[in-house]
Amino acid sequence: MSPPALREQFGDIDIYLFDQLLRGRIAPGMRILDAGCGSGRNLVYFLRQGYEVFGVDLDARCVNEVRRMAAVLAPNLPAENFRAEAIESMSFPAAFADLVISSAVLHFARDDDQFRGMLHGTWRVLKPGGVLFCRLASSIGLEDQIQRREGRRFLLPDGSERYLVDEALLSKAANDLGGRTIDPLKTTVVQNQRSMTTWVMRKGI
Repeated sequence: MSPPALREQFGDIDIYLFDQLLRGRIAPGMRILDAGCGSGRNLVYFLRQGYEVFGVDLDARCVNEVRRMAAVLAPNLPAENFRAEAIESMSFPAAFADLVISSAVLHFARDDDQFRGMLHGTWRVLKPGGVLFCRLASSIGLEDQIQRREGRRFLLPDGSERYLVDEALLSKAANDLGGRTIDPLKTTVVQNQRSMTTWVMRKGI
């Protein structure tokens, strides 16, 4: 398959989410909710393949963009599947989705309280036995190159300011939520400028 055909089929899907597909953890018939969907970069394949797809983003412009994309790729999906609202207070019911995607979202938390609110809001909509795929900025591998601003917010070498997690925080959060980590944490350090960690958990039944 040529690169343009691959892009048409998969969009700009996160490569670590693509890995979950290859490993069979995401299967047809699953209900997928992208919590912080942005312009829908991770939803193209699922829309094309007929998954029941939902998305939330605080930016109404992004939500409208995803609605337009869904109208083309999956015209039977209601526009109301995609909503402009905060992750902390999503209007979807508890235990709603088989897979919840949180890609490059949680590190925008202002402080510990908002991080916990965003994480718990994301976890709430996941069904027992479901999978949370989370990718977020971390301090792992950059401990000596970041500058603390306030709490867990740090200035990164690339000039951005983010709420940064580490292995201890993610381990405690998993225990507090009653989740089971189903992959080792995978962290990518990008030229000593930023660090992104992939965190995959299954919700207890």
